[in-house]
Amino acid sequence: MLADFWFNLKLGLFHVLDWNAYDHILFLIALVAAYTFSEGKRVFWLVTVFTLGHTVSLTLSAYEVIQMDSGLIEFLIPVSILFTAIYNIIFANKNIAKQKVNGLYALTLIFGLIHGFGFSSYFNLVSQGTENKLVMLVEFALGVELAQLFVVVPVLILGFLVQNLFRFSKKDWILISCSIVIGLCIPILREIWIW
Repeated sequence: MLADFWFNLKLGLFHVLDWNAYDHILFLIALVAAYTFSEGKRVFWLVTVFTLGHTVSLTLSAYEVIQMDSGLIEFLIPVSILFTAIYNIIFANKNIAKQKVNGLYALTLIFGLIHGFGFSSYFNLVSQGTENKLVMLVEFALGVELAQLFVVVPVLILGFLVQNLFRFSKKDWILISCSIVIGLCIPILREIWIW
């Protein structure tokens, strides 16, 4: 039982922290680049809403409620990253942290659903023969949420250092970090272009 818990938790951890499939990391960087530690509550909820969407799509796939075309999903994942980074660049002059969040949470949930469907084939393979898929999904989600902290906290620390130690404006930090994300995301998109 404990061995299963650790396996599922580690599966979630390494799903996010896999350097060979760094799309999840890029998305998280783009998602939180516009925030600081003082806006930690919103960051927590954004990341948690993303995990919720991710878990819902895995659940729908694991219980064969919805099956998505893997080619389309693999295309939509880098599109979601690009959209998030470009959104931050466009609104870099405005205080994103003070904007209304309902739309942002809804969009983050949708992007979580997309990213979850991207992992669903592998998850379904690993979960074959599992007596209780729901428990596995929850343990996996805990691993994802924990791993996201390992990405989000260093991004917030780096943003703090760049803005306070090196005296970059928040706008410059957003432009630089999101431009790097876009630069790393474009090759992913070119590799899987669906047309």
